[in-house]
Amino acid sequence: RLPLAAFVFVWTMLLRKRGGLQDFGGMGKSRARVYVQQETGITFDDIAGIDEAKAELQQIVAFLRNPERYQRLGGKIPKGVLVVGAPGTGKTLLARAVAGEAAVPFFSISGSAFVEMFVGVGAARVRDLFEQAQQKAPCIVFVDELDALGKVRGVGPMSGNDEREQTLNQLLVEMDGFQANSGVIIMAATNRPEILDPALLRPGRFDRHIAIDRPDLNGRRQILDVHVKRVKLAADVDLGELASRTPGFVGADLANVVNEAALHAAELGKTAIGMADFDEAIDRAMTGMERKSRVMNEQEKVTIAYHEAGHALVAQSRAHCDPVKKVSIIPRGVAALGY
Repeated sequence: RLPLAAFVFVWTMLLRKRGGLQDFGGMGKSRARVYVQQETGITFDDIAGIDEAKAELQQIVAFLRNPERYQRLGGKIPKGVLVVGAPGTGKTLLARAVAGEAAVPFFSISGSAFVEMFVGVGAARVRDLFEQAQQKAPCIVFVDELDALGKVRGVGPMSGNDEREQTLNQLLVEMDGFQANSGVIIMAATNRPEILDPALLRPGRFDRHIAIDRPDLNGRRQILDVHVKRVKLAADVDLGELASRTPGFVGADLANVVNEAALHAAELGKTAIGMADFDEAIDRAMTGMERKSRVMNEQEKVTIAYHEAGHALVAQSRAHCDPVKKVSIIPRGVAALGY
């Protein structure tokens, strides 16, 4: 019998000769999900707390709506837009909102979906994705988690034959291959820009970078305003107070707080979400569920109380710390005996 290693080697060589598996069982087809405007249903009105990023992308929307306005003067819209921000800050939502505002098709795919164990599959998927995009131009191609595909090349002992690197090379070739005013806008998102290959970031590829920071107090208030539109609030709810109690929270965190508060209120049979429900939701988001089964003796309670009081006093005495809203010795989550 032919040894397994020899069989794998021969099969790999055959697949290489077939030019990246374009016809091999459909494996070379792009896995991008295509949305049209009616399916996205998202516009800039649905996004809050990142006004600077929205303003940056207004030019992209204007080009997709009226490309002749820019082409008359010889201007070229950026081919690629890289959105950088922490997880949950709204990078994907922002890209879908651009497509919704411009009323154009929206291709969405994760960077990890390009890379497979079979040689040439990723490169074939890149080619197929760009072919589909050019057929539906004007449109937006959005690559989430670009760092899964676009890491710096040449790292590692076998990097020269790495399937991921071949896929990245094909992406660079495709981005160079279409005209700036073709109507295809490439958007990508990452939370690790420092590991991206420099070739991706040069002018002519991802030449416009948009940073999304964690929202400040005013931004959190705006985000809460958006998310509470679909729930019923009690009269005692103060969104400004909720915003001040959630420093460091991103949009996804705040959406989760509103949802957890709604679930908590429904569990108690309430007809509206009150401030107490939001208090419980914030505590759960920050430290986890309350562990009622964790029994502490009096000495443990005193020790934890001193410990948490120390945190509170230091925070209260510092000029630039967030105000202390609550101190507790109730165990929560995996390891928090107090907070």
